[in-house]
Amino acid sequence: MILQFIHWNISPTIFSLGPISVRWYGLLFAMSFVVGYFIMLRIFQKENIPEPLLDKLSMYMLIATVVGARLGHVLFYEPESYLAHPLDILKIWQGGLASHGAAIGIPLALYLFSRKTRQPFFWVFDRIAIVVALSGFFIRTGNLFNSEIYGNITNLPWGFIFEHTRVMPDEVILPRHPTQIYEGLAYLSLFFFLLWYYYNKDGKPRPGFLFGVFLIVVFGFRFIVEFIKEPQVAFESSMTLNMGQLLSIPLIIAGIVILAWKPKITK
Repeated sequence: MILQFIHWNISPTIFSLGPISVRWYGLLFAMSFVVGYFIMLRIFQKENIPEPLLDKLSMYMLIATVVGARLGHVLFYEPESYLAHPLDILKIWQGGLASHGAAIGIPLALYLFSRKTRQPFFWVFDRIAIVVALSGFFIRTGNLFNSEIYGNITNLPWGFIFEHTRVMPDEVILPRHPTQIYEGLAYLSLFFFLLWYYYNKDGKPRPGFLFGVFLIVVFGFRFIVEFIKEPQVAFESSMTLNMGQLLSIPLIIAGIVILAWKPKITK
């Protein structure tokens, strides 16, 4: 029996104009904010929240996501390299964003936003969780186009041969789990569930429920899929649980605590 695998040979770059290159990852990252903005706009309109408040929230989210994800990668995965070359921290276009860093930066920013605008803490978190789940789908799709963050070698028929990881022309590339797709589909499914639940409750979900479910599903799935994912940095190879799994555990616990706590919040 001859196994047929999927040869993934799509260039990470859409097009180039001189020194300027437009990459799929950057496009999808930007799309996550654009699409998320319009979804949040519908939510704000449904709840009669002034639109200028959404513009302010979007700015908080953009800064928190980029800064948090970048610093997360720097501190959790390659601290020695970036401490030796601190200016490289600013070179985001070279890659290096960690979702766990964003998971720290975003709550801090939303807390500040909540205090500044006097919007209830969990009111903000529950609604942002909907669009962040969709953003996870866009980002993992960007990772797929970049041929990065893939899984271990597999003989399953949907294994991906990532052609752009080939260094030498005659190098043999073995099929791997397309973990970007596994995670992307999980986050997309979560998005649809959270959106459905929000509208099923007529825009009045129990405070903290959407955010708690988001934390448990996103980081619970991330914890599981890491078992079949290639280490992102060399030091993870000797770890029983890798960095992604260790960072996911407290976020899963936080989600469970939030669901069990059942906070009561009045607007």
